[in-house]
Amino acid sequence: MRLLTLAAAALIATPAWGQTPAGEPSPSVRAMAAGYKALTVCSALNNAAAAGGERTLESVEANELVGIYPELDGLVREMPEEMTGNQTSVVWSDAMPPRVAVWGVGHGCTIMPVGWIGEPAYVRPTAPRNNLPMVTSPTSAELDAVTQRAMIGGYGEGTNTTAVVVLQNDRMVAEAYADGFGIDTPQRTWSVAKSLAGTIIGAAVQRGEADVSAPAAIADWSREGDPRAAITLDQLMRMASGLTSDTAGNRTDALYFGGVGVDEQTTTWPLIAAPGSRYRYANNDTLLAVLAIAPTFEHQPPSELFRRLGMYDTWAETDWRGNYMLSSQVWTTARDLARFGQLYLHDGMVDGERVLPEGWRDYVSTPSGPQPGGEQGYGATFWLMNRSDGIPADTISANGNRGQYVIIVPSRNIVIVRRGEDATGRRFDPIGFTRDVLAALD
Repeated sequence: MRLLTLAAAALIATPAWGQTPAGEPSPSVRAMAAGYKALTVCSALNNAAAAGGERTLESVEANELVGIYPELDGLVREMPEEMTGNQTSVVWSDAMPPRVAVWGVGHGCTIMPVGWIGEPAYVRPTAPRNNLPMVTSPTSAELDAVTQRAMIGGYGEGTNTTAVVVLQNDRMVAEAYADGFGIDTPQRTWSVAKSLAGTIIGAAVQRGEADVSAPAAIADWSREGDPRAAITLDQLMRMASGLTSDTAGNRTDALYFGGVGVDEQTTTWPLIAAPGSRYRYANNDTLLAVLAIAPTFEHQPPSELFRRLGMYDTWAETDWRGNYMLSSQVWTTARDLARFGQLYLHDGMVDGERVLPEGWRDYVSTPSGPQPGGEQGYGATFWLMNRSDGIPADTISANGNRGQYVIIVPSRNIVIVRRGEDATGRRFDPIGFTRDVLAALD
């Protein structure tokens, strides 16, 4: 294994989106597109196999690799991929090696830096599994009608629902999957991972290994006079750090697909507002919050919590330096996400054992400080459905790109999971769907 150059990774760290003078996509864009495809194909196929299921390349191309970011969309479809051993490679340049994603047992896939070359290992993507059955109840005609409406695009024109699971009183009362998907099909959570990150932080608080009110333990901010040293873990969890970021929204391509390490980039952003004074949704805040508690992972990695919750088909992926990408890159099944929701229905208890601090559900669902506009407020790594008629005010949700939703209604003892692969510009209506599910369950 050898690393040709990190200069190429630096190129990706500040991508020059656009075209060359000749009108062709820039090398940065091409490298990013190849990284996107290599990682997506690697994760979709190998994580499904590790879960005991099967995905085909054709299914991935028809679902995960369509309707993505416009500057990458066409490139991803035309670039050839090759799967050898535990590696997925995508050719993108005549002058540089292919972009490579590497799968590892228990870890999912990792996108390697630009220029990386390594010998593939011939290992099968299988892992010990102990998946738990789910107690079921018959689906009512009313709920079945709502579920089927979601499956055929009834909550957003052109949307692509791949899975729906509904729990009520700890029983599964509805479950449906699109062709090519099933109970053993992990999909990428995208930003639902942020709520998983908040839960991992909560477990560390319960163990006495983290304090949300204390400054985040980021080594690069410890120099005397650095004002970022005052940013608390709570402010990072609430998207209120005051830091700038890659974009004002939710694009962290250099980290997700470019092969740049979390600890190489997220700690470098300057303050643009006083900590706690401004809401700015950004992947970097969650990545920094997880980085701050990284020392706890040596004896309590995320996989331990997932297993405790019965989430045996869930993989938290890392960058090539071993940093968890818990703002987006977790792969899991719809049933595992339903189990995640159950943890909050029971206020952090599992089989009589307290996993999260008492009142943690109230903490993550209580707004504090600046808030976003629109239909949903924001707590601490969870969205709040406290502004919509027909939905109980205690409803919280974990939301992710391409239509990932875990909606938790404690007062009704209900969890609603919707998985999707919605193309850019196609939006599923989670509030309308939730309202109709709740009405069907009255």
